[in-house]
Amino acid sequence: MKVGFVSIVGRPNAGKSTLINNIIGSKIAIVSDKAHTTRNNIQGIYNDEDSQIIFIDTPGVHKPSQTLGKYMNKEAYYSLEDADVVLFMVDALEKIGKGDKFILEKLKDTNAVVFLILNKVDKIKKELLFSMIEEYSKLFDFKEIIPISALKNDNINDLINTIKKYLNEGQKYYDDEYYTDKSINFMVSELVREKVLRLTNEEVPHAVTCLVEDYKETKDSVHINVLIIVEREGIKKILVGHNGSMIKQIGTQARLDIEKLIGKKVYLELFVKVIKNWRDKEKYLIEFGFKEEN
Repeated sequence: MKVGFVSIVGRPNAGKSTLINNIIGSKIAIVSDKAHTTRNNIQGIYNDEDSQIIFIDTPGVHKPSQTLGKYMNKEAYYSLEDADVVLFMVDALEKIGKGDKFILEKLKDTNAVVFLILNKVDKIKKELLFSMIEEYSKLFDFKEIIPISALKNDNINDLINTIKKYLNEGQKYYDDEYYTDKSINFMVSELVREKVLRLTNEEVPHAVTCLVEDYKETKDSVHINVLIIVEREGIKKILVGHNGSMIKQIGTQARLDIEKLIGKKVYLELFVKVIKNWRDKEKYLIEFGFKEEN
């Protein structure tokens, strides 16, 4: 039985969360077109007949300007310590930037095997792809270079089979029924946050946080209260919307995803609260959901 840990790193919006969701076959990491959507290291557990691979979806590494950004980078670097394989994932549609070079410098200190994963290759011409591979190869000695389309599941099986070659024999870390290390409360709160980011576009900053305040399960249904925390009254007004139209839309879309996750009828209530300057205090990073305590 091949077992091991695989960390997925890269700049924001490289497609890391989409990849891990498709590999696991379940939505464990939220996806939006906003940078820094993923804040925590999220483990997705892949099982088949001859392996167990624990994939770690990390926040996009970037130059931090606030406490939140520093915390997210720390989370990403932490994932490298115990990884057997690191997938350095890049958007094939984007030119190599300072952020990519910054990450590659960090990867030179890891003892893990490093792959170059070029995502969205279904949208790029082959000659441009070959040129990009050549350029990246000059910057780092990758063990493997694999082009994929995370969204379309192209070449994902080849990626998994290649990863297995670099894993050791061992015992499973998790029973087969587990597909993530995160609690149901964490996943519910993240699904609500995803809808907030998607529906408000650029009006609401990525710092918005969602917390499950109450979760009551019966035989046939689940009643959930989620608190949405923002920093300004203006953001609260946007989230509530005219006559509550926006918060209702967020709740409706989130409820549908939560029902798929739980497999029961869901009654979801959302509340918005303003807490100013809370990001700069370490206690709030834990209390308000930046760090999941399982």
